[in-house]
Amino acid sequence: MEKIKVLLVEDEQTLASIIKDTLDGNEFEICLAFNGQEGIEKYQEVRPDIIVSDIMMPDMDGFTMVRRIRQLNQQIPVLFLSARSAANDVVEGFESGGNDYLKKPFGMAELVIRVKALLHRISIQKKETAVFQIGNYLFDPVKQTLIFQHEKIVLSNRESEILKRLCDHKEQVLPMKEVLLELWGGDDSFFNARSLHVFITKIRRKLSKDPTIKILNVRGIGYKMILD
Repeated sequence: MEKIKVLLVEDEQTLASIIKDTLDGNEFEICLAFNGQEGIEKYQEVRPDIIVSDIMMPDMDGFTMVRRIRQLNQQIPVLFLSARSAANDVVEGFESGGNDYLKKPFGMAELVIRVKALLHRISIQKKETAVFQIGNYLFDPVKQTLIFQHEKIVLSNRESEILKRLCDHKEQVLPMKEVLLELWGGDDSFFNARSLHVFITKIRRKLSKDPTIKILNVRGIGYKMILD
């Protein structure tokens, strides 16, 4: 069986060694980098299947590193590791190109589960070729773009994932708990619910050129996209 190539970018060398020693084996092949600049160099060298990265690092932080890698590859899955869990930090992580985050401290079993789940989710997305018509917009969830009258609007990974779920539930309520389970790892804490609402606000803004499109808050339940 072909191993899953993981680029682990972590400046805490003891933690990095523990993760490498635990995951290196039949399923995983771990490549280490200890700061963002080295992470970019290792990415170009090994072309990993997934990036697992700390955020706060010397020389170049994880957010900046991932933004630069996203200029080269929009599809590679990125899992952030962070002791920071405030809503603004979570939103910034997803806006920079992250697909998921795992709060420190964490167990190795949880890390393995999250890595495999993220790879599975991304592989399914790549197979989905449907392009959605949303009013006067065309939405491509694979390319993560909106087209409005020949204007291209680029979405973040998280915006694209949420908007696709809204499209799948068009004219129906998309339960907040369902989104948090699938995209936030089941953590429906106040901070995650708040960060979800921040992304809904960003999506509304990007769809605002067509006033017939509305994304409604269904209090205490979720969100509903309708076309007038």
